[in-house]
Amino acid sequence: MSDTANITRLTGAEAIVASLEALGVTDVFGMPGGAILPTYDPLMASTSIRHILVRHEQGAGHAAEGYALATGKVGCAIVTSGPGATNVLTALGDACMDSVPIVVISGQVGASLIGTDAFQEADVVGTSMPITKHSFLVTDPAEIPARLAEAFHLAGTGRPGPVLVDITKSAQVAEMDFSWPPALDLPGYRVADKPNMKQVRAAARAIADAQAPVLYVGGGIVRSGSTAALIDLVEATNAPVVTTLTARGAFPDSDRHNLGMPGMHGTVAAVGALQRADLIVALGARFDDRVTGRLDSFAPRAAVVHIDIDAAEISKNRHADIPIVADLATALPILTDEIAQASSQNKADISGWWRYLDRLRTKYPIGWADPEDGMMAPQEVLKKLSDRVGPEAVYVTGVGQHQMWSAQFITLDNPRSFLSSSGAGTMGYCIPAAMGAQVGVPDKVVWAIDGDGSFQMTNQELATCTINNIPIKVALINNSVLGMVRQWQSLFFGKRYSNTTLNPVEGEQIPNFEMLAQAYGMAARTVRSIDEVDEAIDWAMSINDRPVLIDFRVSKDSMVWPMVAAGVSNDEIRYAKGMAPDWEVED
Repeated sequence: MSDTANITRLTGAEAIVASLEALGVTDVFGMPGGAILPTYDPLMASTSIRHILVRHEQGAGHAAEGYALATGKVGCAIVTSGPGATNVLTALGDACMDSVPIVVISGQVGASLIGTDAFQEADVVGTSMPITKHSFLVTDPAEIPARLAEAFHLAGTGRPGPVLVDITKSAQVAEMDFSWPPALDLPGYRVADKPNMKQVRAAARAIADAQAPVLYVGGGIVRSGSTAALIDLVEATNAPVVTTLTARGAFPDSDRHNLGMPGMHGTVAAVGALQRADLIVALGARFDDRVTGRLDSFAPRAAVVHIDIDAAEISKNRHADIPIVADLATALPILTDEIAQASSQNKADISGWWRYLDRLRTKYPIGWADPEDGMMAPQEVLKKLSDRVGPEAVYVTGVGQHQMWSAQFITLDNPRSFLSSSGAGTMGYCIPAAMGAQVGVPDKVVWAIDGDGSFQMTNQELATCTINNIPIKVALINNSVLGMVRQWQSLFFGKRYSNTTLNPVEGEQIPNFEMLAQAYGMAARTVRSIDEVDEAIDWAMSINDRPVLIDFRVSKDSMVWPMVAAGVSNDEIRYAKGMAPDWEVED
């Protein structure tokens, strides 16, 4: 605790602002309302905190996510009680699934009114418990500094995640003695750090002995800041790497060891590597169903080394033969050193394994077919975007076909350069997350790649972008349908397109996205021909004083390939138009 000379008499609301300032928070996203209004008064006087007024509380939560992912810091949002708090639940659930460190401060009705069904009362602590790392209810103003310090500590340490701090209006208006730093009281909270050396040596020996190893890299590599250590590990092992959706950019696409993304819409080489490996080294990954396909047929001959900071993930879905609970930032350098020692004694020859994998990726590259309706191929648009913009930009996607095409066709060489809603698959994530990312990394170019369905869920935050000089660039992949759902209807429901057509009248566009963007004060244009794409991207890149939107009109019939249908083995992947690869591919 601080010396008594440093104690200041403050209201609870003033203590909230003072605590955020002491925690180093510089940017918050939020919207005021009755139960949080006392906090907005001292927030107005803060000289170190920039508050960005959103148009919807879900946008505040996603913006905090985008900020956290782009910067590596804890993102922060402030909302009011009742619907304000329930509106942010989607973002909390999204952050929980993807291990994103955010703190949401919500106002609550006065303590004496809790349980009376007071105006705008909601049990947001109870509601949020299953989808947060932790939730606090604060009724005593004296607790505010400690609870906020604990929230930021919980969100940003161990396996990152969202934390909610619900603070009653009565606690905000009452007075308390403020001092900093407070004592943290988190009984039972232990963060894994150093690995068990016996297990590390066993893993090193297994890697040195493996004839068909693969490094299965998840988002934990990025969250732990271990991407440089991963490069060292790859150099030490010469093993192939597959990167999940949350790990795109964690290992350079330009490196020959990178086989791409595994799973439902992964590359044939990445899927084949996992299915035929004799050793899988899982790094900050959780064996998600979108990666494994039917679990009992996943990687049938592989032993598993699993390193994760969260013990609950070890052997949750796939049994780990060598489990290591540790922080990847600590564990990977130690493992790399041990591999060097193990390899000096004996190391398996994996040249045959590489010949096989190289044949797979040569024969089955990611590609596309020209649409029969004469409209643009969305894959080609995104490939051109990647080529023109380059890997130094930050790319943020919504959810749907455009998300998978972005993961497939955008070249990513840097961590924190690809942001997407992965575990929850939240449509509407893109625009507010891109806004948060741009606030967090103002010197980088941020492209929001969204679909016309996903875009219409949260595009009101474009007003926030314009008013606050947040110059994101929006590439709208507009096919006039809910594309991923329509793809499933095409493949599995006899082309019965039930309620997936957004513009039922051929040639009609509701809304006109170019006009909508202009109404939001943006620069905007519509592109209908592939010949216009390069020039349009260059035009967008030349405008940096306001947000920009390009409405790319693409074919509704384009599909995401490769694809593993839900509930089947990854061996049944189809790489194009339903065709199966030859797993015994010869030279």
